[in-house]
Amino acid sequence: MLVVLWQYRRQIMSELAAVDSVDIQILVDNVTDSLSSVPSFVETELAGLGRRRRAAWVLGGGCLCCAAHGLSCLLTLRGGASVHTVLFDTGPEDRTFEQNASRLAVDLGAVEAMVLSHGHWDHAGAMLRALQLVRDRNGGRDVPCYMHPDMFRSRAAKLPDGSFRPMEDVPSVAALEANGGRVVSSRAAQTIAGDTVFVSGEIPRTSGFEIGLPGQHRRTEDGTGWEPDELLMDERFIAVNVRDKGLVVLTACSHAGVINVLSHARACFPGVKLHAVLGGLHLSGINERVIPQTVKALHGFDLDVIAAGHCTGWRATAALASAFGDTKLAPLAVGKRLRF
Repeated sequence: MLVVLWQYRRQIMSELAAVDSVDIQILVDNVTDSLSSVPSFVETELAGLGRRRRAAWVLGGGCLCCAAHGLSCLLTLRGGASVHTVLFDTGPEDRTFEQNASRLAVDLGAVEAMVLSHGHWDHAGAMLRALQLVRDRNGGRDVPCYMHPDMFRSRAAKLPDGSFRPMEDVPSVAALEANGGRVVSSRAAQTIAGDTVFVSGEIPRTSGFEIGLPGQHRRTEDGTGWEPDELLMDERFIAVNVRDKGLVVLTACSHAGVINVLSHARACFPGVKLHAVLGGLHLSGINERVIPQTVKALHGFDLDVIAAGHCTGWRATAALASAFGDTKLAPLAVGKRLRF
């Protein structure tokens, strides 16, 4: 077993190509914040607006992005003469995604792949519209969509009275394919976009205190009832190896637990420094109880950047700020662009 695992790690390490830089444009996030000061590698929404509109322009509501409960990140990876573009999640619904992409003037036609982090509506709600927008601008070419087979199971939250509140389904394989998506459904890790982006397999749960999403259920295989699904084993992270910096890990929601995510990233790439973690850390709501353990454990990864957003929650953000200060913590907001 150890020999097989080592061979797997060597294969993944050899397949993931280092890049010179990665730009991560936040298309959707829970908050908007263009006024707070930012570190040198972060560009705010308004600063980006000024850069994109070279002619004179007037600031007004029609320029601005909208925040929404969800996350969507556009990655542009550069290595030598090669450029690759990957869309990681799409946020909760069409209007927000399309408006923000337009106002940020991003080139959706360059998107060569889409990755869905896990099967929740706030990350998958705009997938079909995103496919349409990409194909409108790429000459009608199909777009690979990297999924996990369990993402397509219907989900619900169990309420205190024992009833279930259903969640909106992820678009089906048939719907994705009808809109030009080429679905690649796998539980295994793989590299995409010219081997510049690592898409993890299922994340081992090893921390002991990260327990997923209490109360979540999914439809049984026969469709007649509900079964517990608190671990969300369909969740994956993506990672990029930036030359002279290290691994940038994007964890969209951290239902697996950000400590489990980072532990698995380190295990997959032993000897490669973990430079940054970016995304939702899901330390809000019922998971606020594990904020102290999470903050303490994060010290063990020697991260240079913690770019927390989406479902992290203000209590966890405050705890991270207290523990790491603004030398490491760089909160996300819609419209921000981070360059590593």
